[in-house]
Amino acid sequence: MCLGIPMQVVSRHGLIAECDAGDPTLAPPQTVDLALVGECEPGTWVLVFLGAARERLTPETARQSLAALRALQGIMSGDSNASGALDHWFADLMDREPPLPDHLKPAVGQASAAAIGGLDKRSAAGDEN
Repeated sequence: MCLGIPMQVVSRHGLIAECDAGDPTLAPPQTVDLALVGECEPGTWVLVFLGAARERLTPETARQSLAALRALQGIMSGDSNASGALDHWFADLMDREPPLPDHLKPAVGQASAAAIGGLDKRSAAGDEN
């Protein structure tokens, strides 16, 4: 799996920038290709995947993403205090069902109906599994 890392443009030469995440444990400073986002002034935050900036970020979005990545890093390193941070930084995902995109709702309805139909046929035949 590839993770995007928020990085701040430190300097730029055309469509090539030197960027820094501000935390070398998440990502070392690196040279980043800006071709997909265009020229960015120093101080601009970008989301970097495999050496290429894929989108510009607001400073708040960059801060939130970096904090979430630090929480995941803590969990992966065995930090027992990180689970609380994970709940905090992923609060929008806690205690709720994720919303289903509208274009998938008809397919899920069909799959559910087929599954229920299959259960009805097995029940009628005396097969509960």
